[in-house]
Amino acid sequence: MTDSPTPSLDDRAAVERELRSMIAEAARLDAAAVADLPAATDLFGPEIGLTSLAGVTLLGRIQQRYGVDVAALDLSLDSLQSIATLTDFVTAHLGPR
Repeated sequence: MTDSPTPSLDDRAAVERELRSMIAEAARLDAAAVADLPAATDLFGPEIGLTSLAGVTLLGRIQQRYGVDVAALDLSLDSLQSIATLTDFVTAHLGPR
């Protein structure tokens, strides 16, 4: 049995860029503004203001794009704390690419 390799920093950066775009789309924000936010920015905080409906939309897009079902794998949804926690979670659960 072989473990899948740990994603490289390049993979993580690419995932973060895509997630930021998805976050902007789900929250109906300017993609450039979301791209400039610190990674520690709270998804449900004032800068992004993700609503529960937008969060569901975001999770669906993540599952569609990456095959990662965040809601099933993270029942407490701690991974939705910030841009960084979501990026870390998705990157950690990526299958072979």
